[in-house]
Amino acid sequence: MQTTGERTPGERTPGVGRFWWEGARPLGADVTPLEALVFDLEALTDLDHDVHRLVFNAAFAAHRVPIAWSEARYRRLRVLRDERRRVLAELRNHCVGPECDVLIELLADEICSTKATMFDEMVLDVGATPRPGLDDLVGDAFAAGVPVAVVTAGRRAWVEPLVRQLVGEGQVETIVTRDDVTTPGVDAYRLALDELGVTNDRVVAVTGTTAGLRAATAAGLATILVGQHDAPRDEVAALAVRADYGGAEPLRLSACERLYARSTARRTAPAA
Repeated sequence: MQTTGERTPGERTPGVGRFWWEGARPLGADVTPLEALVFDLEALTDLDHDVHRLVFNAAFAAHRVPIAWSEARYRRLRVLRDERRRVLAELRNHCVGPECDVLIELLADEICSTKATMFDEMVLDVGATPRPGLDDLVGDAFAAGVPVAVVTAGRRAWVEPLVRQLVGEGQVETIVTRDDVTTPGVDAYRLALDELGVTNDRVVAVTGTTAGLRAATAAGLATILVGQHDAPRDEVAALAVRADYGGAEPLRLSACERLYARSTARRTAPAA
């Protein structure tokens, strides 16, 4: 994992209460001050659409396959959860004849292998951008002294510079990558909590995928799902499902605290 240096504005020790003069945001009955925010990498940027799509296009070109996924086409293909299935579906769409099935299976494997090799080389250069409104939420957390962690199944060599590229230097307290845990997912969230010195109480996770939602909730974290235009089947596990952090009702730190407080109230409310 990677841990950044000292915090500045609003710094506090996890678990220690706030004082009125800190003034980060108002407290009320419907707000629970948070001890930390834990993002997965997909919550910071649309990694699948803005990065993986472009690297796949480069892999197609490397194999002289005349396919370039547009944003609209790739969004349709994303109903297929597996990358190889997306490649196979596209190749089959361009291939006719009984011999094609065997050929495209082999070609799909080669394209996926090439893409995996090219990814580490291209990920920092394809122009990945933060999700709309992300900087406001991270800025709120920094000003309030709420530490931020990022977890990912990616390698540290490219994850750390990408996180700095997306949210800036010094905004993230710790980054947990696949280099730090045997099994990315639940273990990554647990290690992030350990590194921040907090438990899963008063911590909100923000994830950009349904797989991340399942991992975060399995780690006992209240979780917000972003980057979803249509609510997934397991949305019941999420505090909220949002397209991004902006909009008419932006997802700021105070909104996260209200969502957490309401979920806690529902869990502790006495049965009728």
